[in-house]
Amino acid sequence: MSSPELASPAASPAHAGVTREARGSGIAGLLSSEVATLFRRVRTWAMFGALALIPVLLGVAVRIAGGTRPGHGPPFLDQITENGVFVGLAALTVAIPLFLPLTISVVAGDAIAGEASLGTLRYLLVAPSGRVALLAVKYVVAAVFCVAATFLVVAVGVIVGAILFGAGPLTLLSGTQVSLEEGLVRCLAVVAYVSVSMLGLAAIGMLLSTLTTVPVGAMAATAILAVAAQIVGQIPQLDAIHPYLFTDRWLDFGDLLRSPVSWDSFVGNALLQAAWIVIAGALAVWRFTTRDVLT
Repeated sequence: MSSPELASPAASPAHAGVTREARGSGIAGLLSSEVATLFRRVRTWAMFGALALIPVLLGVAVRIAGGTRPGHGPPFLDQITENGVFVGLAALTVAIPLFLPLTISVVAGDAIAGEASLGTLRYLLVAPSGRVALLAVKYVVAAVFCVAATFLVVAVGVIVGAILFGAGPLTLLSGTQVSLEEGLVRCLAVVAYVSVSMLGLAAIGMLLSTLTTVPVGAMAATAILAVAAQIVGQIPQLDAIHPYLFTDRWLDFGDLLRSPVSWDSFVGNALLQAAWIVIAGALAVWRFTTRDVLT
């Protein structure tokens, strides 16, 4: 006799097809289906479009208004008129505090709660991969979005900057000048740094997504936590806990733009995010594996 939880017709045929694909090809099939679903959604491309507007607006504004004095505005803003590559880096520093975490909160917060609200979660759990594997797949999809969103901001910024201001050898923060090719490699290293920075937030979003069947609630809670952690990080009286905040090293990628490159910040940031991933991931696994899935 079939389980009453699996007999409901509430799930869409599309997700039923995904489940059949996952059953036939295991975790790899489920992962490919989830990644494809992510990039098929209008919402995903709307968020990409919003992120892409940041470097476009920044570049156009500087082109119209002219450059700024050193030390005014976000980092790298005063260097844009000298080299358009810095549009990508300046746009990233603008996006990191709010816009990038907001989009990641949407993807991570919707991961489990969204399936539950649509009534498709139980169908995904029919696949033999199990609940832990489903959580892992959903997290990998969120991580893919972190990388794609971060790369998009920098790539659009570099292209727009090159068109508006030209591109050439980069003068690093240490004063050393490197070729354009090496400068672009440094930009990719910054993309990797910021992508890693967002993985802790994605894990927290996944945890919150397992606590509710209302995806908007999980999305909002994740975004609020990101903002709250940054506010706490600016309060001197709480500096004892600053090193443990998942947002503490979000903007510390300057060491990648020095000569020689110092990887201390990258390693420290990776270890910090790994700790949050382990903690939030363990709690998410505990919650999800002990939860009655009725929707």
